[in-house]
Amino acid sequence: MADQREDGVEIAPAGDGENHSMVVAATSSDVAAPTEKKVVRKIIRKKRRPARPQVEPDFFTNEPPPQTGTTFNIWYNKWAGGDHEAYQQTKSKGRCNVARDSGYTKADGVAGSYFCLFFARGLCPRGADCMYLHRLPGTYDVSAPNVDCFGRDKFSGYRDDMGGVGSFMRQNRTIYIGRIHVTDDIEEIVARHFAEWGQIERIRVLNSRGVGFVTYSNEANAEFAKEAMAHQSLDHDEVLNVRWATEDPNPMARAREARRIEEQAAEAIRRALPAEFVAEIEGKDPEARKRRKLESSYGLEGYEAPDEIHFAQGANAVNPVGRQRFGVPYQEPPMMEDGTFEESQVPAAQGGHEQQPPQSAGVFSSSTLAALSRAKVAVASKPAAPASTGPLVAYDSDSDGDE
Repeated sequence: MADQREDGVEIAPAGDGENHSMVVAATSSDVAAPTEKKVVRKIIRKKRRPARPQVEPDFFTNEPPPQTGTTFNIWYNKWAGGDHEAYQQTKSKGRCNVARDSGYTKADGVAGSYFCLFFARGLCPRGADCMYLHRLPGTYDVSAPNVDCFGRDKFSGYRDDMGGVGSFMRQNRTIYIGRIHVTDDIEEIVARHFAEWGQIERIRVLNSRGVGFVTYSNEANAEFAKEAMAHQSLDHDEVLNVRWATEDPNPMARAREARRIEEQAAEAIRRALPAEFVAEIEGKDPEARKRRKLESSYGLEGYEAPDEIHFAQGANAVNPVGRQRFGVPYQEPPMMEDGTFEESQVPAAQGGHEQQPPQSAGVFSSSTLAALSRAKVAVASKPAAPASTGPLVAYDSDSDGDE
């Protein structure tokens, strides 16, 4: 049996069998486009873990140290007159592990929070309940110049042993490491242990003396590393002596530091100025370079004015753009004592009209000053007493009565 079509409805023939029935399918002239399966990308955001307590709360004891002197100082918790060198040679009881101990604390929700000093030393028992940050300082973690990253006040000068918080007079990013166990791979060992605390800019190790100097890119990282590695050990059982480094007297080091400061200032200026202006000055835009070369030639073939001339501003600037909003300053002719102007200095009148001097930019105008100078105020003065012609036996006295 042939297929039958009625008004766009296709009727299929019924087949023989008890389970066969008529099937009606709606057809259309348009072919349905294949449906694309919608791909949903699920972004999995890992929740920051809370900071882990590094030690138990009962780790700290209030027991006084063994007696090494005659007077105990309750503020410094030590005996006066004791052996100071013995305290420096004591190994630290804890060490910070950034990969395991770092996490969020209550300080993450407070802007301007400082870093935890006990976390840097590996001795913080609070964990997530700490009111200070438990992580490494970053590039944008910049504190005030008079405090360090832990919130401690700096001083105007360094201590005699170059320890302590440091000075706010200069930015110090270099720390000194002493008492290093001398080996053949001492530089590799120092780099491996100190790279954990931030980006290192330069490492210098004196193998014969067992000392090293580590310079960080950020001052906050140097402050954190100084506290984290104080009285610690490297690959051996030595106890490190970590201090601030003195200023390097090497001229190359000073030039390198000056160049770094200039680069920071230039970067700050680049961020403040528009991108088009910076590209024009630095010559990064090809169109700007062509336009600059054409404008700075000033009609002279093969000539290109330097930056000092092209960007100069003022009344005598070569570039017409630099002369805009700049006029020749007016110089007022000098006045005589009676308030009149000198005729030799007053310019001749042009076009039959007298040239009026402009008003002075001061508090009083020139006409007011001239009027004040011409004014004569009569001051009544006491008439002088006539000279006496008689003998000099009587004289005027300042007393009330004559005797």
